[in-house]
Amino acid sequence: MELTQDWDKTFPKSDKVDHGKVTFTNRYGIELAGDLYTPKGEGPFAAIAVSGPFGAVKEQSSGLHAQTLAERGFVTLAFDPSYTGESGGAPRNLASPEINTEDFSAAVDYLGLLTNVDRERIGILGVCGFGGMGLNAAAADKRIKAVAATTMYDISRMMAKGYFDSTTPEQRADQLDQLSRQRWEDAAAGKPSYPPTALQNVTDDMPRFVKEYADYYTREESGFHPRSVNSNAAWTTTTPLSFMNMPLLSYIDEIAPRPTLLVHGSEAHSRYFSETAYENAAEPKELFIVEDATHTDLYDQMDKIPFDKFTSFFSENL
Repeated sequence: MELTQDWDKTFPKSDKVDHGKVTFTNRYGIELAGDLYTPKGEGPFAAIAVSGPFGAVKEQSSGLHAQTLAERGFVTLAFDPSYTGESGGAPRNLASPEINTEDFSAAVDYLGLLTNVDRERIGILGVCGFGGMGLNAAAADKRIKAVAATTMYDISRMMAKGYFDSTTPEQRADQLDQLSRQRWEDAAAGKPSYPPTALQNVTDDMPRFVKEYADYYTREESGFHPRSVNSNAAWTTTTPLSFMNMPLLSYIDEIAPRPTLLVHGSEAHSRYFSETAYENAAEPKELFIVEDATHTDLYDQMDKIPFDKFTSFFSENL
């Protein structure tokens, strides 16, 4: 695996931490690429694995979160999920509730083997869709001592029920029928099909949150990155199949007695995902609302992202 060594992030490089490109392998044999951010000084340190948003790469929001938390004293690992970015896996731009959950645990594997990390003090932070993956990983992987999810999406709920749970049973059945038949077309072609790049074709009549996504992912001065699925590509057409039938957060209450922090913007269209997760989680848990913040504000707006809250949460619980 050849990794880009140039600084190609959407945020400035910090001189307060050390940075290096790393690779590690998940349980399915897929090699993952990550950016390791290390505080100055001697360890052992607490560590945090970071990934997301869904369709983003480590050079975007997750890297910004990871670098900033490293400045605050944590070893952090921002990684590209399987099949995306610089990570391995074929076909490209494929997502899976199981494999992407496993990616977090593989990051914990890697962090726990570092000599400057205290393996009993490892947490995870998931952004957007990987907030849901992170919660799912923490429910099963008892090595994870604390989990935070910010501007969280439950991708399985969204794909199974639509935005705001608006999909009817008839619409769900029709979608599953189309996706199932698409498998024959893909099998005949010997490769998966991909829909058009949605965020490159946003119109004025689309919902505000879609425009906010486009504003972040497609503008060079914002969050555009050439390896990001959401910036200039698309997920495989059949990616929704497994998410529609495999709910991510069925066992969220089993994260306890380890703590859960859910962070969301007061103006985010996706706020209901965190509110439901909070209702279903067991104590200790906290829902922290950032006033006047939209969904994408918590991707990269330094005056909105509650880094003090993340720092206190992980400092107290790792």
